Amino acid sequence: MLKELSVEVFVREVASSSPAPGGGSVAALAGAQGASLLSMYCNLSQNREKLGEVVDELQEKGEEARFLKTKLIEAIDEDTLAFNQVMDAYRLPKESDDEKAARKEAIQKAGINAAEIPLHTARGSLRVLSLVSEVAGKGNPMAITDLGVANLQAFSGVTGACYNVKINLDMIKDQEKVTEFEEEINAIMKEAEGLFNNNRKQIEEKV
Repeated sequence: MLKELSVEVFVREVASSSPAPGGGSVAALAGAQGASLLSMYCNLSQNREKLGEVVDELQEKGEEARFLKTKLIEAIDEDTLAFNQVMDAYRLPKESDDEKAARKEAIQKAGINAAEIPLHTARGSLRVLSLVSEVAGKGNPMAITDLGVANLQAFSGVTGACYNVKINLDMIKDQEKVTEFEEEINAIMKEAEGLFNNNRKQIEEKV
């Protein structure tokens, strides 16, 4: 499994001539790294004497960040698996009418799945951005730059995931489904851009 590889081996796999793992898996990793740094920020902010009751809030947000980290790490492998399923569908035989129909159906199912997986990544990474907004400036001031990198990574996760949703829509013939995907990723990107810019401003004011 990709998530169990060392950093060096994973990066080598990405850099190879193989199309997978690719941008979708890397976007999921970016989101997971953002969640991890957010968790660290919360963990480094446990001095109740200095921070007071905000410590309880930071603990809660840290727990959610760790949950998101786990889900986003899972998406690293899920994205590559979804890509492989698309390739398998295109390789199905297409000699008879029955084979053509079965191949067409398989491509549609694989295409929808290949769009849904990065959509999950985009949603999770967007939530990380929201959590960054909720905790910015409340924790350990010495860890504010770590929160800044969390913000950058989470935004990369959202953006990269939305790219991968969009590229897979060309396979889907159900226009109603395509419209649903497009509307959601447009809404996600609009919200993500607002959160990212606001987070960045708050963080950079404290660096």
